[in-house]
Amino acid sequence: MSLKTVLILLGLALATIFALVCVILTRERSPRTCQHLPPEQEDIEDDQSLVFADLTAEEMSQVVRYLQGHLGVPLVEASRAKPSDNCIASVDLQVPAKAEVLRFLDGAGARPPREALAVLYFGKQPEPNITEYVVGPLPAPAYHRDVTVQKYGGKVPYHRRPVTGQEYMDINALIQRELKKAPRFLAACCESDGTNLVTLTTAPRGFKSGDRVTWFVLFHNVAGTGYYLSPVGLEVLVDHGDLQVSRWQLRQVFYNGRYFAGTGDLEQKFVAGALEVVRLKQPQADAVLGSMKPRRPPGSPGPLQLEPQGPRYSVRNNRVTFQGWSIAFGMNPNTGPRFFDIRYRGERIVYELSLQEALALYGSNCPGGMSTRYLDGSFGIGRFAYELVQGLDCPYTATYVDRHYLAESDTPKTNQKSLCIFEHDSGLPLRRHFSDSQSFYYGGLRKNTLVIRTISTLINYDYIWDFMFHGSGAVEVRVHATGYISSSFFHGQGTDYGNRVGPHTLGTMHLHHIHYKVDLDVDGQLNSLETKDMEYEFVKDPWSTQNTIERPHLRMKRLEKEDEAAFPLNAPMPRYLSFVSPNPNKWEHPRSYRIQIISFAGKHLPTSSSMERSISWGRYQLAVTQRKEEEPTSTSIYNQNDPWTPTVAFADFINNETIIHKDLVAWITVGFLHVPHAEDIPNTVTVGNGVGFFLRPYNYFNEDPSVDSSDSVYFSSEQDVGACGANPLACLSSATTCAPRLPPFHFGGFLNL
Repeated sequence: MSLKTVLILLGLALATIFALVCVILTRERSPRTCQHLPPEQEDIEDDQSLVFADLTAEEMSQVVRYLQGHLGVPLVEASRAKPSDNCIASVDLQVPAKAEVLRFLDGAGARPPREALAVLYFGKQPEPNITEYVVGPLPAPAYHRDVTVQKYGGKVPYHRRPVTGQEYMDINALIQRELKKAPRFLAACCESDGTNLVTLTTAPRGFKSGDRVTWFVLFHNVAGTGYYLSPVGLEVLVDHGDLQVSRWQLRQVFYNGRYFAGTGDLEQKFVAGALEVVRLKQPQADAVLGSMKPRRPPGSPGPLQLEPQGPRYSVRNNRVTFQGWSIAFGMNPNTGPRFFDIRYRGERIVYELSLQEALALYGSNCPGGMSTRYLDGSFGIGRFAYELVQGLDCPYTATYVDRHYLAESDTPKTNQKSLCIFEHDSGLPLRRHFSDSQSFYYGGLRKNTLVIRTISTLINYDYIWDFMFHGSGAVEVRVHATGYISSSFFHGQGTDYGNRVGPHTLGTMHLHHIHYKVDLDVDGQLNSLETKDMEYEFVKDPWSTQNTIERPHLRMKRLEKEDEAAFPLNAPMPRYLSFVSPNPNKWEHPRSYRIQIISFAGKHLPTSSSMERSISWGRYQLAVTQRKEEEPTSTSIYNQNDPWTPTVAFADFINNETIIHKDLVAWITVGFLHVPHAEDIPNTVTVGNGVGFFLRPYNYFNEDPSVDSSDSVYFSSEQDVGACGANPLACLSSATTCAPRLPPFHFGGFLNL
């Protein structure tokens, strides 16, 4: 072999070795994309968050057994209890006092005893009433104490209790009996004998304390679609206040703009030819207004959100952690989602973030619509958060969590997969810059957010509750409304109260107002409230004094009293409003978190209304008060059925106490006015129907904390942007080969109904 050939072969060998080394080094710099990486863990004891954990099904059962054996009175299961019976209405966690919890979480204090709050309806007593007991310690109860007077200043009158499922069944039986008195009218108006008509409750139930008189609206019932869009024009007023069901009465009937003494009177007027009847045909399932059945065959699948190396968040018990965030989560069966001990980078930002109430207030020229002011907490915002549909309600690969509750039954029930947790890629940069001068580079960070979501179906409406935790240290709270609109029968001047959306259907105007409690602890419990806004000052330019400059300057104020910090709904509010700590950041500004509200609320009920005090939280888009253990919630489930003498009146919380260096709570109202229109058929869409608020760091840090994110991207004109080791985005093509195998679709949400 010639020397030349040897040199050529040697050169080729060296080139091959060099190429292999480059490949190996490149692979070492690249992530092993198919390896399942465990999420980062926060430095918090795993079981500390259990102090906030919802009751387990076994704990609920233990409480029921204890009460059945220790109260000394007969208890009937609530699912079949009559108003004249005693029953256990609900059992939920009794959240320990904040001071006790903080001693446990932050110091050497003992773990607070685990207790339950049990609500009982005592109908079989000389003075029927609602009583609340704290039962503990769990899991082996040994004591109970009556806390009703302590919480409410006295016994809660029995007429304030929410309506149970059994009570609704007895009301429907009464209505069906009454409808049989008008067979010819029903056949003419509705092609019905009454059995294919369904009722919808209204609330509140009367005009004064003690009333339990409710308008029920009748609709055609068509299987597989929302009956809410098919009113027949008939509404009935039922008095169901007596403890004896046999004494309940139908007080009045409304049909197509006229009022009648009863169904017999209605039939008599029809037979005599003294009643104008709108003759409706029984809707057919394939052509009914509001059907959600697909009109086209399925197309190609849309984009899917995947996690090539598994979830980057961790869920243990009732705590989720994600890139510096730690959140304890739970669900109140009445008021819905609640969160505690929200920390970022090990520091508590929020002690409690919880939904308080959802109000839907309607207008109509029919009695049912015009008198409706639903307070959804009394129906059960958390209780009616059903199983989520994977791939639609939440990403297919989200983590789904079961929730247990005990209400109107002695046996706990489970809403499987009714809360979901996922990391969301918004498709939007959290921050970015492309430099086209001096030096050429690109830097940015994707906006990936941890989302905790649940969805409540409250009769016709579906509320999507989102709680989002951003890499910038911000918390975002958002609610979207969807589902079916409620409607009235279109007659007369109906369009003064909405839009016609069907042949005989009026989409009735209404407002959605939502209330939240936010117990911020910004760098400690002792905070103050500071506002900033802008003004223009007119000054001579200092370099020539010949010209005038309109110079923006900051107007800052430290609010001192609760009355100053109660901002009326829809009134101008300072653009910057922050909870401030007495401690400064590196730049000598007080460490703060800013509250930023996004809302399009309607008008609050006039304060002259006899029921306004029951929803007086709605007076304010924001109110900041001293935190008090005796003011845990802004409303009560008992306010719905006696709004004229509210059990809890939020307006009483605001009494001009100092808010300088105190433990403070922000009470936030968001909402929107909805005037239904043709495009609300079949369902209201979420687009444009979302409101909420942000909690944003404001000088809390010394710089944007997201600079520490491992997702950051930076490359310059001098780098090979296609190299995986230099640019994480260049690794994505190989990461997509690790798309996970999706589990089979499953849904069991109809099993618990």
